[in-house]
Formats: sequence, structure tokens, C-alpha cells
Amino acid sequence: MDGHENEQHRTGDETSPEHGRARRFPAWRPGHRLRQLGVVLAVLAVTLGGIVVGTYAGGHVGTDIGPFRAELRLSPSLSGGTTVDIPPLGALLLDSHDGPAYLTVEVGSLDQGRTEALIGDPASISRASQSAVQDVRDGVMRLGLRTLASVVLATLLLAALVFRDVRRTAWAGGLALVVTAGSLGAAASTLRPQAIEEPRYEGLLVNAPAIVGDARRIADDYTKYAEQLQRLVGNVSKLYTTVSALPVVQPSPGTTRVLHVSDIHLNPTGWQLIRTVVEQFGIDVVIDTGDMTDWGSEPEASFVGSIGLLKKPYVFIRGNHDSPRTAAAVAEQPNAIVLNNSITTVGGLTIAGIGDPRFTPDKETSPAGSGLTSAVADQVIGTGEKLAATIEKSPRKVDIALVHDPASAGPLSGACPLVLSGHTHNRQVSKLPQVEGEQPTTLMVQGSTGGAGLRGLEGEKPTPLTMTVLYFDEQKLLQAYDDITVGGTGQSQVNLERHVIRDPAKGDEVPVTPTPTRGPSESPSPGTTTLSPTPTS
Repeated sequence: MDGHENEQHRTGDETSPEHGRARRFPAWRPGHRLRQLGVVLAVLAVTLGGIVVGTYAGGHVGTDIGPFRAELRLSPSLSGGTTVDIPPLGALLLDSHDGPAYLTVEVGSLDQGRTEALIGDPASISRASQSAVQDVRDGVMRLGLRTLASVVLATLLLAALVFRDVRRTAWAGGLALVVTAGSLGAAASTLRPQAIEEPRYEGLLVNAPAIVGDARRIADDYTKYAEQLQRLVGNVSKLYTTVSALPVVQPSPGTTRVLHVSDIHLNPTGWQLIRTVVEQFGIDVVIDTGDMTDWGSEPEASFVGSIGLLKKPYVFIRGNHDSPRTAAAVAEQPNAIVLNNSITTVGGLTIAGIGDPRFTPDKETSPAGSGLTSAVADQVIGTGEKLAATIEKSPRKVDIALVHDPASAGPLSGACPLVLSGHTHNRQVSKLPQVEGEQPTTLMVQGSTGGAGLRGLEGEKPTPLTMTVLYFDEQKLLQAYDDITVGGTGQSQVNLERHVIRDPAKGDEVPVTPTPTRGPSESPSPGTTTLSPTPTS
């Protein structure tokens, strides 16, 4: 038995190396493979984590697009695409490319220096539009390189912390570089530039397709207009030299010259014309009766920066397209005064003003602000009543009252000799129905100093740019005024019409305008405000 055991032992000894290897190989090989698989999965997981962290941490870049400051961001995505975010108006969604990268472009505020350069040099408007595409292309290129570098760095740091192994860290970094570069390349290869012609809208921009769809024609018209701006401004200067041939207003040391503007509606060309008139006509005070902007948004607030360049007192009331943010931005200008049911004295003139009670930047979604319905009539008339009560309490005689909508002017009859307004984009001078025993009151409605902005380019006949120079004598009564009209798109003529008031105490000989009264009324059409009388309650 011992011999048998010894024989078995010897036999086992003889075959033990080979059999041992045969026994150990199946037990060792699966474990090794599992460890290798675990390492590969760990490298992939760390790489994926590094790509996500690196993309969100470094996948953004600021860039200048014309006068705007924009933020470009990349984020991982399966479907791809682009969002152009224009806060607070909404966003444009573009099917610009396929995944796995999503581009977000957030349009920020206007740069004041570049905006002023555009206003001062009309040719730069054309250059800015041509360079905008290159600005976007350069920004996207820098965004891609920055994202690539951020992803690789984040992956290397994460892999070094997890593995503490140079080779595995290098593998993770290399894999992140290949995956990210391949993803960006795949997105670039599927780029569809024509997608910008078929955007989807979110937010307030949902109501804009009809306007945006006509943007090409408006842009073409605006280009024509910008090309003729120098000639227009030159004509205004020449116009001043011919003033001596008009009925003469004897300028005395006590004469105060006021420039009345209204409804600029974001048209930068209006600022250069305003500056020219301020300089050429020796303006003492500028009065703006509202609607400087279109939507009252934060990016639009930068548009008011040109007020400071005038270096003259600038009295402003808010229109229905101006938000409280717009009014606050105006108030920050060193030479600006914002009136809201308040009174100020500038250039010897005592001026009372109140902002429009409505904020209706989008007429399509705010029909109540579009016409003089009963509710709107009560609102705007109430505004005039508030200002009339403020004027009545004033210890000083008020020379001029400011309202945005002329429908607010009715209660101001007899409160002061002159009321200035805008809103209708149609210049008109008339008398308010006189209150027995009170002084007569003249209502002067200004047209649009900005040609109603881009809206003025939509019709076949462009809206002219209008402004009025008012001359006040030593008693602060209106003795004359010059109506300045600048032709719209494709028109380069500039007209000035001088009006001399024979009896400043009684005002100009103009027709009496009916004013709305409280009670039910019907709006004839959206987008207009009537001045027709309405039944009283």
C-alpha cells in the first residue's frame, strides 16, 4: 500500500508541473481578464466624467458680435442644435447641426463704446454687419479649442486622482482628446447654415416671425438709409444756414430753445440727427416724450448712453414701450431728468411730466394697449388727472406738461399753456377744449424722431424722422417753433417749417381737438389710439 502511495506520489511529482499549470491556468486567466475589463471600464468612466466636467467647466467663451457682447457655451447632447438666447425676449432654436454637441449663444448687453462708434460713423454699420459672421466663426473656433483643452486637462486631473498611475492617466487623457475632437468634428461636418432661415421661437419672440421673416428687406432698406445718413445730416446743417430767410424770431438773451423729440424706437440714426440739431440750433433743453426703446429690455438699456453725449439737460418721461428699467437707465445719465408725476425747473422753464401708465411692448399680446378701449381710456385719462392735480399743487407756475399719449392731455386743459406728447407717430398741433375762466392750452403731438424704428421700414412709404425746435420768450411763453422733417428710407430731403405765434399769451391759431372722456368707447383698429370724443359716464 505504501508502494502504491509512493508510486502515486511519484507519478504526481512527475506530472505535477504540467498538471499544476493546467490546474492553475483556468483559475488565473478569468481573474486576469476581469481585472483588465475593470481597468478598461474605469478608464472609460473617468474619461466620460472628465469630458462632462471639462465641457461644463471650460466650454464657454465670451466674444464680441458687432456692438453686442455674447456668451457662447457648449454642452453634451444627443441631438445637437443651437439656441440663440435673447433675454428677456426669448430664444431662437436652430436645427444647425447633429449631435453630440449643443451650442448656446446668449446675447448680452450693448457695448457703449462700440455703439457710439456705430452712431458716429454710419459706414461702420455696414462693416459691423459684414464682420458679424466672422465674429461668430472666430468665437466658435475659440470655443472649440478652449473646450478641447479644458476636457483634456479635467480628464488628466481626474484620472491622476483615481488611478495614481501614469500610463492609465495618459490613456484617459488621450481617449478624452480623441472623443472630444471627434465629437466636435462630427458636429462641424453636419453643419447646416440654412437652418438660420427656419428658426423656432420661444418666449416673446413667438410673436415675431412675421417681423423676422421680413428682416432681409428691412435690412436692405436700412442699409440704403445708413448710406444716405451723412447727406441727411449735412442737409440739416445747411438747413440751419437758411433759417435767416424764414420769418425771423428775434433772439434775446432770455430766449430758451427746446428740442422736442419722441418715439425714437431704438433707431441709432436718430441720435446723430438730434446731436446735429442740438449743436446747430443752440438748444438749451431736450425734451423726450417717451418710447425710446421697443421692448424695454436690459440689452436695450445701453441705447440710452447717447444721452450723455448731448451735454444738455435731457428731460424724459416713460412711454408704453419703455420699462421701469429703461427709465432707470436714463436716470443714470449725468444730464438726464426722469419725470414721473413730478416737476422740475430746467433752463428757466418749469416742466411737469408723468410716464405712460401702460407697458405694452408687444401689441399682439396686449390688445388692451393697442387702442382706446374704455379701460385704456380710463387709464390714460387718469394719468392726465394725476398730473393736473400735481400741477395744481405746485408753488410755481408750470410752463410745459409732458404726457406720452395725447389721450392723457384732456385733464391738463387750463393747467398750463403747453402740453407735449408723442405716441401716435403723427405730428399734430391743436388746442385743447378750453375750460371757462382758464388759460388756453396748446397740445403739440410729435411724430417719430426715430422714424418709428424698424417698423418705419415695413411699409411702402417710410416713416419720416421728425423733431421740433421750440422758442420760448422771457415770460416762458412759446413764441415760435420749427418743425424739422427728415425723409425716410431712400429719401434724402430735409424740410423745415417755421411757425411764428402772433399772440404767445393766447397760443397759435390752430383748431381745437376733441379729447377722450371717461366712459365706454370702441377702438377702431388695433395699434392706434384715437382722439375722438367718447360718451361720458
